[in-house]
Formats: sequence, structure tokens, C-alpha cells
Amino acid sequence: MTRTARLALVAVLALLCGCQTLQVAIANLPALGAPRQDDVRYAAGPRGGMDVYLPPKAAPARPLVIFWYGGGFTSGDRADYRFAGAAIARAGYVTVLPDYRLYPEVRFPQFLEDAARAVVAAHRGATALGADPSRIVLMGHSAGAYIAAMLALEPAYLRAAGGDPAWIAGFIGLSGPYDIDPNTPVLDRIFRDTGTPRDFKPLAHVTSQAPRALLLHGADDVRVGARQTRALEAALQAAGVPVSAKIYPHRGHVDTVAALALAARYRAPVLSDVVAFLQEVSGPPGASSAAR
Repeated sequence: MTRTARLALVAVLALLCGCQTLQVAIANLPALGAPRQDDVRYAAGPRGGMDVYLPPKAAPARPLVIFWYGGGFTSGDRADYRFAGAAIARAGYVTVLPDYRLYPEVRFPQFLEDAARAVVAAHRGATALGADPSRIVLMGHSAGAYIAAMLALEPAYLRAAGGDPAWIAGFIGLSGPYDIDPNTPVLDRIFRDTGTPRDFKPLAHVTSQAPRALLLHGADDVRVGARQTRALEAALQAAGVPVSAKIYPHRGHVDTVAALALAARYRAPVLSDVVAFLQEVSGPPGASSAAR
């Protein structure tokens, strides 16, 4: 039995046991040897760090990828997503995984302000890391896709942090809530206490100046319905923004990020779809972004 097959088998056993901690540990096993810089600081406090994953060979013309994990704005840790950072870095792209503050410590839009500061810090160090600071691709899963979408679609957050929206060459969303409905008491406190739907819905911020986008979703996602991806796809198309949306049949909410892990890559072609998009973004400077 090959090493990959062994990992897949153990992952299935962990899934059957319902042990989430074990699942995360297994998913991260192949990433343990991935070159990275740990806990690069972009802000003070325990949630103000980010890990940087480095590709095997430097390729300065390639975009910098920044990935935010999900967790319903109440949980999550960058260390649990090493498999995602390592997978994208091994494909040839410097990849940054920031933490951000969570509820109840913060509410909307403070986690977006954290994310914008992380982008500015990543941009500052991109050249030294071998990435192109003029081509940043914002990426995330679930709540992380929401964060990436808001930064991509609403330039005010980056500007307030001292950044430039023209840096953003692309956006990749995995199972994102782009027409978010605060339909639980916790989400209501996170969003409605400090904003209106016009403020906190990514769909409300779509303009012709948005960066090109790749939207991936599972057709059987019962947590965040695939209609959210279809709605953002339609809005971007109506604004004349290049966008590609892929709905994976028989796949759920977690599959789109889990498929970045070596043991679960058979679940969906997420990594190959992401890399194909990043190759498109790697065109001449300015080809994939507009001054906003």
C-alpha cells in the first residue's frame, strides 16, 4: 500500500470515528515538511499572525495567494489548514494563511479590517519571498470566502488599511456565503448589530471594477447553498467581470477545502481548477486587475 493510500485509509477511519481533531491532523501530515515561515506578525495579539508557505522554486512573476479559513466567524486556526497552504505552495505560489479575530471578541466589520491589514503586510513582504506584489489573489473557504470576497469587492477596506485595491488580481471563493443571511442568533449579533444588508452582503458590492473570479461550490452543500455562488456569478457577469463558476456534483460544504488535502484530492478537482486560474492571473502586469 502506498503512503497516499495509507493516509486516505486512515482519513476514512477518522471520518467514521467522527474525530475532527484526528481528521485535521491526518490532513496536515503531508504538509509537515513544507517550507514555511511561521507566525509572521501583521498585528498585535494572539490572532494577529500569519504563516507563509513557500514553493519549491522561486518564480517572481507568479501571484501571491492569501487564504482565509472558515469557521462561521466564531472558530478556526491557521494551523488547521496547513494542507491548504502547502498544496498551493507546492503548485508554485507563495501562499499566506492569516488568522483573524473571531466573535465574540469582534463583530462585523472588524474581522475584515484584520484581513485588510494582513493583505498590506503580505504585500510588503512579497518581493522578498519571491512573489509578485502587484498580483495578489484573495482566496478563502466558507466564512473565509466571505472575507476574501468583501476585500475583493469593496475597496474601502484595503484603502483604510493603507493598501491599494489595484494589487488584487483575482478572487477565489470556495463555498462562500455571498448573499449572507444572518439567520441565527449568533450571526444576527455578528452582522445586524453593526451593519445593514447593504453593508455586509458581498453581492451588494459588485461593480465593474471587481477582479476576475473563480467560484467553486458543492452541489449538495446544505450549509451554504450553491445558489450563493450562482448569484455572485450572475452579478459579476452582469457587471462585465470575468468569472468562472464550477459546481461539483455530489459534494458538500467541506469538500471544496478538503479536496486540497492529499488524502482527499480525489473528491473534487479543486487544486487543478485553482492552479489553472492562477496561471491565467499570471499574465502581464495589470492584465488581471483594474485601478479602483
